[in-house]
Amino acid sequence: MRIDRPGLAEAIRRARARIGPEAAGLPAGHHRRVPGLRREELALLAGISVDYVVRLEQARGPTPSQQVLTALGRALRLDTAGRNELFYLAGESPPTAGTIEMHVRPSVLRLIDRFVDLPTLVLSAKSDVLAWNAMASALLGDWSALPPGRRNIVRLRFLTDPADPIRSQVSASIAEQESTARQHVANLRTAAARYPSDQGLAELLADLRTGSTEFTQLWDEAEAGSWRSHTKTVRHPELGELILDCDTLHVPDVDQSVVVYSAAPGTPEAESLALLRVVGTQNLSRT
Repeated sequence: MRIDRPGLAEAIRRARARIGPEAAGLPAGHHRRVPGLRREELALLAGISVDYVVRLEQARGPTPSQQVLTALGRALRLDTAGRNELFYLAGESPPTAGTIEMHVRPSVLRLIDRFVDLPTLVLSAKSDVLAWNAMASALLGDWSALPPGRRNIVRLRFLTDPADPIRSQVSASIAEQESTARQHVANLRTAAARYPSDQGLAELLADLRTGSTEFTQLWDEAEAGSWRSHTKTVRHPELGELILDCDTLHVPDVDQSVVVYSAAPGTPEAESLALLRVVGTQNLSRT
C-alpha cells in the first residue's frame, strides 16, 4: 500500500481539532484561541516532535511507523475505525490478532472522563499507561511529561531513570513494594503466555531482564497472575502519604485494565483528593 499524504494530513488535523486538552488528561490552561489540541500537546501525548506533527499535517516528511500511528490514534482518542484509517492512509496494515491492544476505545475513555474526582488509568496487558485523567496526573505525576517508552508502570518500577521528572512513590513500605513487584511480574507472565509473538512485550522483557537483577530473580520464581484490587500507599511530594483503595476493572475483549484510586468519604485522604482536583498538577507549596 502507498501512503496518502494529503488524506493522512487531513485526518490528523480533523481529529486534533475535535478533542480538547482536558479530554486527553492535560490541563486546559487559559487564553486558548482555537478549540482542540495544540500541535505541541499532540506531540507531547504521542511522544514525537512538534516538527514531526507539523510535517505530517503539511503532507510531507517521513512515512510514520506503526508505533507512531498507534501513538497518534491513542493521543487523538480515535475509535478503532479512526485508528485503522490512519494506518491505511499511511500505507500500513492495522494491528492484527495476537498482539497486545494498545488502542483505547472511546467508550472506555468516556468512562474514565466521568471519574472527575478519582485518579484513573487505563493499562495495556503489559502495563503500558495508555490513557489517564487529570486526577491521575495530579496524584501520581504528569504522565504526559514522560516519554512514551517510559509510560509503563513495570518499567518505572524496576528500571529507574534519573532523567524522569519527580513523581509520587507508589507502595511506600518495603512489604508493599515487594508485594507490588511480585504482582507486576506475575501479570507480565500472564501476558507473555497470552501474547508470545508480541514484539513490544518481548522488548520490554529483554530490557527488564538485562537492566534489573530484582526483576530477573522474581521472573525466575514467579507464577502467572493478574491485577487484584487492594490498598496502596502513595507518597505524594506535597501531600505526603495517602492510603488509598486501588480497584482494577478488567475490559476483557481488549485485555486492558482500568485502575481507579479512591478514599472513603470523610477521611483525610478524601480531603487530599478533593484538594488535588482543585489544584491539579500545580506545585501545592505555592498555592
